[in-house]
Amino acid sequence: MASGILIVDKPEDWTSQDVVAKLRGALHERRAGHGGTLDPMATGVLPVFFGRATRAVEFFEHAEKTYETVLRLGLVTDTQDITGRVLEQRDAASVTEADVRAVLPRFLGPQKQVPPMYSAIKIGGKKLYELARAGQEVARPARAITIHALELLSCAPPDFTLRVHCSKGTYVRTLCHDLGAALGTGGCMAALRRTAAGAYTAAQAVPLADILVHPAPESLLLPVDTLFAAHPALTLTPAQEKCCRNGASFTLRFAPGRYRLYAESGEFLALGEVRDGRMETVKSFFAI
Repeated sequence: MASGILIVDKPEDWTSQDVVAKLRGALHERRAGHGGTLDPMATGVLPVFFGRATRAVEFFEHAEKTYETVLRLGLVTDTQDITGRVLEQRDAASVTEADVRAVLPRFLGPQKQVPPMYSAIKIGGKKLYELARAGQEVARPARAITIHALELLSCAPPDFTLRVHCSKGTYVRTLCHDLGAALGTGGCMAALRRTAAGAYTAAQAVPLADILVHPAPESLLLPVDTLFAAHPALTLTPAQEKCCRNGASFTLRFAPGRYRLYAESGEFLALGEVRDGRMETVKSFFAI
């Protein structure tokens, strides 16, 4: 059975769930899930977890992301991107590269962001995009996000290409909308490409079309322990391995923190954590 993480380069006009559904068939594995939704118009890094590796999705939920996006000034839409209904058009010819550079620092660091109506967030049991499609707009509580880096890469007015390194939960569409408002012209997102998700980058991503014609797509899977590469590795003794496989803790005088746990054979067993001199399993990944 397929088990591991496939770093997909998602094409435009596919939903993240469409990609997962297609790959379930290609890899003949029912257990599959993605690590962070990309809008249909977006492309780029989409980690997809298969088999036993789906147990690791919860550890990827808080991963930081990096995007390249095109901010189009002078255009305001109901979806905050160019796929939406145009609400307002303004002349943005007077906005310079210097103007855009000057406003970027305002959006750096921890902040509150109001999510767009066209999003999958639920309010009162209803997804916001369902309400939006029904012509309703409701109050949305602002959510805490962090913009770690925001860089202007190029400009061809009214389009300005930005690199955004941000926390989980950040809507780049909303960032573009808010940047346009700050510049006094309005704005929306004209393109979006995710170039990194957690430790996985575009250099590792395989185009979906290539995966679907690959003679052995399971060979493209990365081991699940790559997700935990930042944690030190620890090879267990046979007695410790037995405890780990049985879900029991054991004495270990190591520094507190999380570790990748391996059998002497090299098999990745679990993510573990040392607390008060004992190793406890956080999540196991060995085959049952």
